[in-house]
Amino acid sequence: MTRPPDPRRAPGPSATLRWVAALSATALLAGPVLAKDPQRLRTRALASACAQCHGTEGHAVQGEALVHLAGLPQDYILSQLLAFRTGARPATIMHQITRGYSQEQLEELSKFFAAQKPAP
Repeated sequence: MTRPPDPRRAPGPSATLRWVAALSATALLAGPVLAKDPQRLRTRALASACAQCHGTEGHAVQGEALVHLAGLPQDYILSQLLAFRTGARPATIMHQITRGYSQEQLEELSKFFAAQKPAP
């Protein structure tokens, strides 16, 4: 049977503890940058939920059947999101997803994706 390590001779901080310390330091340094534009951070967080299917910033994978949202007109995106939400446009999952967002959030998402440059 092995003995537990003597706390007086414990090795330095674990790799996990060092990683957490480094991450905390990075967050402290980045905090002022993120704090300057909390609305941008909020919008990007909302849009990140769309990335699973529609790609990062609305750039879906080439050759896939999913819609590229980047660069589409804001009014068009919003009208489609609202149509999914009401059931006017049939969908496999978008009707469920859009019901989880407020009107303001759907407007914010449509503005975000319209502002992205379309893929070449």
